[in-house]
Formats: sequence, structure tokens, C-alpha cells
Amino acid sequence: MRLIMLGPPGAGKGTQAVHVSRAHGIPAISTGDIFRANIKNETELGLQVKQITASGGYVPDEITNAIVRDRLAEQDAAHGFLLDGYPRTTGQVDALDEMLAEAGHELDVVVELTVDTDEVVQRLLARAQEQGRADDTEEVVRERMRLYAEETAPLSARYKERGLLRRVDGMGEVTEVTGRIEAVLRDVPTSSTGDAPVDDADTR
Repeated sequence: MRLIMLGPPGAGKGTQAVHVSRAHGIPAISTGDIFRANIKNETELGLQVKQITASGGYVPDEITNAIVRDRLAEQDAAHGFLLDGYPRTTGQVDALDEMLAEAGHELDVVVELTVDTDEVVQRLLARAQEQGRADDTEEVVRERMRLYAEETAPLSARYKERGLLRRVDGMGEVTEVTGRIEAVLRDVPTSSTGDAPVDDADTR
């Protein structure tokens, strides 16, 4: 199975990605984790990313696309993967389509976790307080949520048009959300079967 997981900060994507990865035997690939690992190990890519982010800039699509291409070429991703944090722009959507087409693959489903903004903001503020991140004020957190929604809307629309988008209620206990995601995935025909893509649906 090849899938993308979308969701705003605090939606629990990372936690759910781990569950899906284990249940389906596919790697959960987070671009954020890859960037952080490269920065920590002071690789050439890590030094590039560190310099860009330190100046307040965004990592260019060409760099992000290159690391995803390399990661998807690894053996453990040959029969499926879960992407978390990628794609983030329509340019990255096009790049991913190209990568998959070159390999003779296609996406099976895009799962978007929907959340209550006010509740997630409070969750993120509590987490920031626990971690001593005083800069994460409510204003900053809400702006981050707004930017995410603005950035992701075109991606959701693209995948909905292609019949790949499934929205899942991301609120509640972790196990409840996991159950909703698995209910969606059970109904998804994988590309290897040659079946048609799924229709958009809301799971609440």
C-alpha cells in the first residue's frame, strides 16, 4: 500500500503513522525526521537544510523532492510506504507523481486527519509548556494552523478530484482514531490489484 497522511500540527499524524506502518508492514517516511537526522549527523544535506532554516527560509522543493526520491528507492519502500509531511506543495505533488510513474506505481489513498482547531491549539500549548517552548504562544500556534490549512487546501482538492482523498476524524483516543483509519484502509483497493481508485468519503 502506498499512502499519504495529511493533517495539521497536533493532529497526531506521527503516532498514527507508526500504527499504520506496523499494521501494514510499510515504512513511515517523515521528511521532517529525515531533515533532522541529516542535521544531527552533519551531512552535506543537513548542513544545507540547517543554513536555510536558520535564516528563516523554507527548504526548496528540489531538495525535498531529491531526498524523497532517494528514500523511496530504498528496498523497504519497494512494496509500499506511508508519507508524512510530503508533499506540502502542488509542485511536490507533481514530483511525487513523476517518481511513482517512473517506477510503475501509483498512490492508493490519501488520508487526511480532521481536527477541532481550538482543542488542538490547547493541546499544542500544553505540549509547549511541558517542553519549555515559551515562543509557542497561542498566536503563533494559531498562525501555524492557518498556514497549514492554506498550504494544504490545494493538495486536498487535487487528491479529491482524483478520487484518492479520505477524511478521517482525528479527535478522540489514539485507538479510536487508529480504528477509523483502518476501517478506511480496509476498503482501499491497492494499485497492485489494478482496481479503480476509491471515492472521497468522510469517516467520523
